[in-house]
Amino acid sequence: MLRSLFNVRMPKSIDEDFLKIQDEYLREENTQKGITDIADLTPAADGIYLWQGDITTLKCGAVVNAANSQMLGCFAPCHGCIDNAIHTYAGVQLRLECARIMKEQGHEEETGGAKITPAYNLPCDYVIHTVGPIVCGALTETDKSLLSSCYRSCLEIADKYGVKSIAFCCISTGEFHFPNDKAAEIAVKTVKEYKEQTGSKIEVIFNVFKDVDYEIYRKLLRKY
Repeated sequence: MLRSLFNVRMPKSIDEDFLKIQDEYLREENTQKGITDIADLTPAADGIYLWQGDITTLKCGAVVNAANSQMLGCFAPCHGCIDNAIHTYAGVQLRLECARIMKEQGHEEETGGAKITPAYNLPCDYVIHTVGPIVCGALTETDKSLLSSCYRSCLEIADKYGVKSIAFCCISTGEFHFPNDKAAEIAVKTVKEYKEQTGSKIEVIFNVFKDVDYEIYRKLLRKY
């Protein structure tokens, strides 16, 4: 019930007393779920990790949220998307901050770009929000280019803010219908090229939830 109320609440001012109670509750919830620190992970390649689990329990520099173009989170009560989970466990402050950014921007977020916010009650430091392409019918070269732009934009803004590690979810798969195998190939290729071209030392975690995605990334990273 509480999660549903968080999900449907519009971005508007809220009492500080409520935020104090909410923050205490969410931090305890996150602790009980179990927090995984990047320092305890074993790299699959130099500076690259593969981890299967709940991204809201990951302690690292930043986690990536697969957002929609309004960038205000998912308003469907208890929906299973990552946008819903991140906004739920970060707390209502995240929606307020996203609303502030969008009001200042004056238009919906473009596909392939990225914005950064504090993580509030999540164990990471930041949340980086990106809008992936929605695949309608056959996969196009434009879809591929936009997905690659999502990964590069996230890496660029992370480096700009001095973020030392970033966890990517499987952007655009699931609700946005990007084929899982093609999305993973683009993700790994874009990260590899970015690190080679820029010399960036940022550590990258490919976070997966489903077994099928874990196997896809495991095979790809063998060739990294």
